[in-house]
Order: sequence, then C-alpha cells, then structure tokens
Amino acid sequence: MDVKKYDIFIIGHVSLDENVYHDQAERIYGGAVLYAACAAATGQSKIGILTKSSEDDEKIASLFNIPKEDIYHIKSGKTTSIRNEYLTEDRENRVSTVLSVADPFRMEEIPPNVDANIYYLAGLIQGDFEYDLIKSFSKKEEVAVDAQGLLRKSKNGHMFYEDWDKKYEYLPYINFLKTDANESRIMTGIENREKAAELLCTWGPKEVMITYNTEVLVYDGHQYYKAPFKPRNLSGRTGRGDTCFGAYISERIHREPDEALYYAAALTSLKMETPGPFRGTREDVLNYMSSYYKNYL
Repeated sequence: MDVKKYDIFIIGHVSLDENVYHDQAERIYGGAVLYAACAAATGQSKIGILTKSSEDDEKIASLFNIPKEDIYHIKSGKTTSIRNEYLTEDRENRVSTVLSVADPFRMEEIPPNVDANIYYLAGLIQGDFEYDLIKSFSKKEEVAVDAQGLLRKSKNGHMFYEDWDKKYEYLPYINFLKTDANESRIMTGIENREKAAELLCTWGPKEVMITYNTEVLVYDGHQYYKAPFKPRNLSGRTGRGDTCFGAYISERIHREPDEALYYAAALTSLKMETPGPFRGTREDVLNYMSSYYKNYL
C-alpha cells in the first residue's frame, strides 16, 4: 500500500450554512474543513482532507481548491447544516441554529495510507469526532484542534457553548489550539485575551491562537504575536477563524510565528470581503499585504 504524505490532513464536516443578515438570507457551503483547506492550499503545503456529508463525491470535490485525489469523502445520512443570524453590524453577535448534523468521525475511518505532519481536527459541534483521535494522532505527528468543535453543543437545534470537561486530559496532546475570544473566556474564565492564551498554554498546547473582530493573537508559551484584520467590508465574515487558522498552520510549517501570522491575517481580511471560502492566490495575498500591511511588516 502506497503511503500518501501530506503536510496537513484536515478532518471535519462540510456544512450547508444559512447566513441571515438584515433579513437577507443566503445558503452557502462552509464548515471549518472547507474554509481552512482553501486557505491552507494557497501556501506551499500539501493538503488532504477527510469529510462526511450526504452529497455525492463530485459535488464535494467541486467545493475545494485541492486535487480530487486528496479529498476523502465518506457518505453520511445527513449533511451538517447551520443557520447563523447576525445581530450586529460587526457580525460579532449571532444566533446559531443547528438544522442537521452529519455522522461523527471514528478512528477506523481514517485512511490507513495517509501520513501527515499535522493532523487538524476541524470540528463544528461537540461530538463531531472521538476525542481519542487527538491522542492517537499525537503519537504520530503534531495535532491542531479548533475549540469550537469542543465547546459548541446542540440541544433541540439550539446551539450553545459550554466548557470542555475533558480539557485537562486532552490539551497536553495538542500542538496548535484555535479559539475565538468568547471560547477562550469560556475555557479559562478570563476576559483578557493575552492572559487567557497564557493559561491555555500552561494546560498543554504549544501555540494558542485567539481571534477577535479587530485582530488575531498567537502565544507560543514565550511571546505574543498580533496582527490586525483589515477587511474593507464584512460580507464574507462567516469562516473568519477557520480561514485564519488554516492559513496560519500552513505557513507555520515553513515560517516563524510572526511571518505566518501576518500572512494569515492578510488572507483572512481578503476573504472576509467575499462570502464563501478563499478562492484567491498567494500572489493576491502578498499584494494585499503590500497595500494594507506595509506599516506592520
């Protein structure tokens, strides 16, 4: 059996999202795996993904900007679908409703011929994957995890957040942890993002990313790194954190945290101007950086 080697292998559900803003609704495919993979693929890394949905293989393949042979799709009884109603102009406050959930990922479903430098668990809702996948992947290589798949729960369609009762057991096996400001506060009880990142690092992760409406912060256990978001509009706000984390860990393989972070912030800013995952090129991102980040580089 030939082994397929990836820099990053991303595991998560594609989601059919319904985004509502000013009483205008749009239905669009999203999900952390889609936003992260499309962002990561603009870098120099080889990306593979494992996803589940009720859609056919051709439909799923058409959503991504990576080769079809690097997309592993498992049929599910349902496709995850989430309705997001944005309540404020900055799109920071929203009410989310879970319309349907795809089947969870299990260890025996991981392709046996896949090997990766980073295994990224891009969950959307608690229960999307078995937690022991974290420990299993950590025995091979590095592990990246999005906190939303650990904290977000659904009850009768209502989505809510609750602290992860397994955090002390599993966080030591995670190399890269991504949260937003609300998720870091729930996990630590601390409003200050720098202090929250510090505490999260003491529990195990090597690097912690916290996204906020104006900036993204990374703490590596020794130093803070920050980069602003500078979108010219917010029509593509959904998927901000997933995009930023995917771009960051892809760049982080080849670059230092500060370089990786500014690239990720620029790509994310550019993505936030257009609904859906990032469809641009690396050159687009570099041009955006030279125009809007020249005072920071």
